Amino acid sequence: MQHNEKTSKNLIWFLGQELNIQMNMLKHQTEIIKLVINQLLEDEVHKKAGEKYEHSSKNYSRWGSNPGSVKIGKERIKMEIPRLYNKQQERTEGLDNYKKIRAAEVSSEKLMSQILFGLSQKNYSEIARTTAESFGFSQSSISREFIEASTRALEDFEERDLGEYDFIGLAIDGKYLRKHQIVIALGITMDGMKIPLGFIETTTENHTAVKGLLSNLIKRNFNFTEGIFVLIDGATGLKKAVKETFGKYALIQRCTWHKRENVVSYLPKEQQDHYRRKLQRAYSEPDYETAKQKLYEVRIELETINRSAANSLNEGLKETLTLHRLGLVDELGKSLLTTNIIENLNSQLSGYIRKVKNWSSSKMRARWVAASLMQIEDRMRRINNYEQLKLLRTAIKSELKLEQEKVA
Repeated sequence: MQHNEKTSKNLIWFLGQELNIQMNMLKHQTEIIKLVINQLLEDEVHKKAGEKYEHSSKNYSRWGSNPGSVKIGKERIKMEIPRLYNKQQERTEGLDNYKKIRAAEVSSEKLMSQILFGLSQKNYSEIARTTAESFGFSQSSISREFIEASTRALEDFEERDLGEYDFIGLAIDGKYLRKHQIVIALGITMDGMKIPLGFIETTTENHTAVKGLLSNLIKRNFNFTEGIFVLIDGATGLKKAVKETFGKYALIQRCTWHKRENVVSYLPKEQQDHYRRKLQRAYSEPDYETAKQKLYEVRIELETINRSAANSLNEGLKETLTLHRLGLVDELGKSLLTTNIIENLNSQLSGYIRKVKNWSSSKMRARWVAASLMQIEDRMRRINNYEQLKLLRTAIKSELKLEQEKVA
């Protein structure tokens, strides 16, 4: 009886998760569908009335808009629908394309699948074409102008300009999907928002691939010249990629949790909890010199017990104390001493994709990761004490001597 009750609760939970995923995905796809429909409507307006604000000899002129809606599956999407004025008959008219779209019966599941598949390949023209066809437009009736305009709109929507954000931090970490690893970059803005910025399928040790991911962020106007605080777990490939990409503008913070667990992994189980607590107490010290001294004392102890553990602690030790050196452990240590903020993202990602038992292709993995990250972003909270991030920016500029550089 208890087993059946537990199974029933698990089934209800799973169905609830499935519904949330579908609703969140639908929210994102709705914006894409609206973009395509707007282009279909604008395509007709352009053919009949010409460009905006031009004095045209055509029989129609633009005449504002009216509220309208389009039904996708069981959902109704509200939109503003353009109007035309018939100069010869001296009356306003609706759009033929709008009437056609209103008359169409479109399966939301099928359309969503087509959109996700197009997103996985970054094939925006195909998204526009298949969406238009779902509303009953034949390939021959879809104009080249519509494809070009809608492709540009979708590219702008998906490949957002990162220059509109003021970033102070970046967290980079890997996530395994079965035997395949995805490396994700998560941005932290000055107002504490966490924004998934991009991902690649590779290993955290492949610095060339990770460098490509970071370089792509820069191409999308990711600004780092005010100084960027970079959280990593300690993988050498990540560190090398960060250094080569951001150079003197980056301050690396190695995750103290990963460092602690790496060190104790060399020890017998009966000693692990003892040294785990010692390391945690050291990292909990807000004062840089005090924390460093306590870590050195632990290292000296470990050298007599297990040299491998001592060497593990010594490797990159300075980078585990970056926030201590900046004097901001009390203010921001809860959020920025470990990679927990991106580990939380990875945990949510697992919630979206764990029901996929077999990944048929790399495209499938990319499609699911991209769609999931889009939805997770809306649910992410600001980091703790984000109001203190202005202190972090000042400290980073001082540490990297960026203010002196600006004056010079």
